[in-house]
Amino acid sequence: MEKSLEKRVEYALNYNGKGSDYFGIIIVNWLLTVVTLGIYYPWAKAKQLQYIYNSTSLNDDSFEFHGTGKEMFKGFLKAILIFLVLYGVLGLFIYLKMPITALLLFYVLLIAIFPIAIHGSYRYRMSRSSWRGIRFGYRGDRKEFTLLFFKWIFFTIITLGIYGPWMAMNMRNYLLGNVRFGDVEFEYDGDGTDYFALNIKGYLLTIVTLGIYGFWWQKDLFEYYVNNLSLTREDGKIRFNSTATGGDFFKLITLNLLILIFTLGLGYAWVVTRTLKFVFEHVEAEGNINLDTLTQTEENYKDATGEDLSDFLNLDSVM
Repeated sequence: MEKSLEKRVEYALNYNGKGSDYFGIIIVNWLLTVVTLGIYYPWAKAKQLQYIYNSTSLNDDSFEFHGTGKEMFKGFLKAILIFLVLYGVLGLFIYLKMPITALLLFYVLLIAIFPIAIHGSYRYRMSRSSWRGIRFGYRGDRKEFTLLFFKWIFFTIITLGIYGPWMAMNMRNYLLGNVRFGDVEFEYDGDGTDYFALNIKGYLLTIVTLGIYGFWWQKDLFEYYVNNLSLTREDGKIRFNSTATGGDFFKLITLNLLILIFTLGLGYAWVVTRTLKFVFEHVEAEGNINLDTLTQTEENYKDATGEDLSDFLNLDSVM
């Protein structure tokens, strides 16, 4: 069977989850997490991811998340141990009456954990994700990514944050560029200069319009994230395109806020569901890769330490 199609086709991306179903999962997870004093959290996260993946489909076939609570619990324990050591070092230097050294060392070690957490999270999450039995994978090198991360963070610090947009795009280019979907490769073509200009424009116009342009700023960011992503295999390619408008984001964000306010936060499950539906309804995928010919190429990886570290550090935005 040919790996590339003779003509370009559209691929259907959908999210079919229901707010009521997701609410039930969240409530049970919350209760069990409270009753077990937090021990159940890894199982709770696994159940939520499994539901979200199973509710997301490509050409009417659902994605699957194969991660388990047991795997995440092992990573959870390792992550806790790492942070205990980190705070232990902080406490030791404070005890030795070296508070400045303690703080400097604490932040250096904390920053050092970031690239390890991001790399590990990508490796675990991708390996435990599949579609039609074909696994995703992440082929980034931890040492290489860590060195690059420190270079980018150094430039960001010495430029007082100005280099931040370049760092953000460099990270996306590296991380997504190392993601595989069977024998298909992801590509991301973000440019720091374009991203910097996009944010400067959005920031200034949002101020001038007393916040109104913020919805169009979100539209521009979403469009930039989506439109620079593609999948490639030999002579085949799938490109993504955003169809969302500033008005669409206005309706989404405004209604989401109203739901959270008037339900005192209980409507969170419906907010997540509405947002995921919005994302997949406003992303078009078109190309000539024959998805029926995908082949398994990625290894199975079960160490969830990076996943749990990213939770502690709140790195969902990077994922």
